[in-house]
Amino acid sequence: MAASMVRSCRYVSRHAACILPRGSGLCRTSRCSFYSSSVAHNGLLFSLHKRGILKDSFPENASQDQLLRLLQSGAQTLYCGFDPTADSLHVGNLLAIIGLLHFRSAGHHVLAVLGGATAQIGDPSGKTSERERLSADTVRANTRSIRESIQRIFTNHELLFHDRSSKLGTVTVLNNLSWYKDRDVVGFLSETGRHFRMGTMLSRHSVQSRLKSVDGMSLTEFTYQVFQAYDFYHLNQVYGCRIQLGGTDQLGNLMSGHDYIHRVSGEEVYGLTIPLVTSSIGDKLGKTAGNAVWLNRDRTSPFELYQFFLRQPDASVEGYLKLFTFLPLMEVQRLMEQQREDPGKRLAHKRLAAEVTKLVHGKEGLESAKRCSNALYHSSVQALEEMSDEELQELFREAPFHELLLEPGTTVIDACRRISAIPEGPRGYQMVSDGAVWINHRRTDKPEEVLIPNLHILSNGLTLLRVGKRNFYIIKWLSL
Repeated sequence: MAASMVRSCRYVSRHAACILPRGSGLCRTSRCSFYSSSVAHNGLLFSLHKRGILKDSFPENASQDQLLRLLQSGAQTLYCGFDPTADSLHVGNLLAIIGLLHFRSAGHHVLAVLGGATAQIGDPSGKTSERERLSADTVRANTRSIRESIQRIFTNHELLFHDRSSKLGTVTVLNNLSWYKDRDVVGFLSETGRHFRMGTMLSRHSVQSRLKSVDGMSLTEFTYQVFQAYDFYHLNQVYGCRIQLGGTDQLGNLMSGHDYIHRVSGEEVYGLTIPLVTSSIGDKLGKTAGNAVWLNRDRTSPFELYQFFLRQPDASVEGYLKLFTFLPLMEVQRLMEQQREDPGKRLAHKRLAAEVTKLVHGKEGLESAKRCSNALYHSSVQALEEMSDEELQELFREAPFHELLLEPGTTVIDACRRISAIPEGPRGYQMVSDGAVWINHRRTDKPEEVLIPNLHILSNGLTLLRVGKRNFYIIKWLSL
């Protein structure tokens, strides 16, 4: 990690970690009016609202001068929570991280709270049944993986996107298990539970929808809002955190935290929500929606992430450029004008895909995505030669990977048979003769042709073999 990152960041995670920006339902909404004050028009909140990153605020006066003046008075601390319900963050989480990055770029201090404790309870928001219980070992493993993802993204932002003329705020990654693991249930309920009212808790949309369902709601899930509220209180007391950032489905939990802090300490705190990222047909881009795009390379490769944004419908590109990149809005407007003048070049799509891939995977990840794109869609032999074993396996995830000893005189038909790419006997021989086999994007119709280095075997020792239109095989040749 870069030295500058070490200086400006503290990463604290002793047990578990993160994923979904945590949430509950709305029992009421307070529409944010960032235009209401002259203070706002040149401020951070106004800028983020204009980009579409901020949606609502709580309480109502958060959209007035109070929060705006608080942010202008000096560096503030805000947090966003993530529960480790899988071993990787997904695109739906990325917008929350980008929100934190914008605040950090403005000099504010950000806390990324990994829900090592709350992940074992389970957020009922948006669920028709109780989440499957995660073991402590699974949560710890998820924590390690996601902590690395968050650290990588913050590092990439600092190195590749940050304007050096302004001072970054700090970023601290915490695990909420650290302040629960030594608490006893009786002491916690005695101290904390008395400040919550059953009527208010029952009125939450996430609770009401579950109580009406066939399976109902467990006591464990019902207490989730208590724990998230206490998280906000703990961060307020220890770190001076006065702002929580979360998805729009988290407004109920933000309200619980605000009410609890107000009852206990009387201090005014605020909640800001970001929109949920949806697909072109309106589906939530979360891991439970069945169409997740992950931020860990072993789940979604840089190539797959790049292609996901490259393939977005024209109608979504401008909005996604504002949400997922740090390009000035004037540059976004210029890109869209160029795109309208020459839609075939897809300049806006390419810039969107490049910016997001670079943020998530760094320059090397973007270069990898472009190599894979050239190899697959432009039949570039040079790109194939420059690809690593890992990149080839990422690009052709379903393709069998074989390591074969390269013996003198090995022919095309020998290679095909050794990896069972063609049937045995005359039928397989005829398939090669008929041109059904491609080696490194070149059709071959000579079964007895001896494999030639730099033609059949690339300079990196690999061969990409295709039979028919879709059956790929990767061969790694081992020398005698």
